Amino acid sequence: MEITRLVLPGPSPAEQDVALLCARLARLYEAGAGAVVCDAGAVTAPGLAAVEVLARLRLVARGRALRVVGVAPALRALLHLVGLVELLGEVEEGEPAGGVEEGVEPDDLAV
Repeated sequence: MEITRLVLPGPSPAEQDVALLCARLARLYEAGAGAVVCDAGAVTAPGLAAVEVLARLRLVARGRALRVVGVAPALRALLHLVGLVELLGEVEEGEPAGGVEEGVEPDDLAV
């Protein structure tokens, strides 16, 4: 599987970067990229545009392989703050991995 890299601009993506990065990701998948690594290492002063970029990139990926790497503590904290840390594609502590369903016993009470 070919892995392709998409680099987010730093220190923070701007509003005008959103459409450009989404179009670039779509072209990578159309060209046959099996997986894309989104390098967020340069994003050291993130704002809401960085959150929007990651959210829209996830929409463009639509279940295809997209891994976000190089996430600075400030970006991770912002994603936690707005409740969108799942955009990083990581499993939170205590949460099942994607595609894993919890078993239900017949005598379990409804919540």
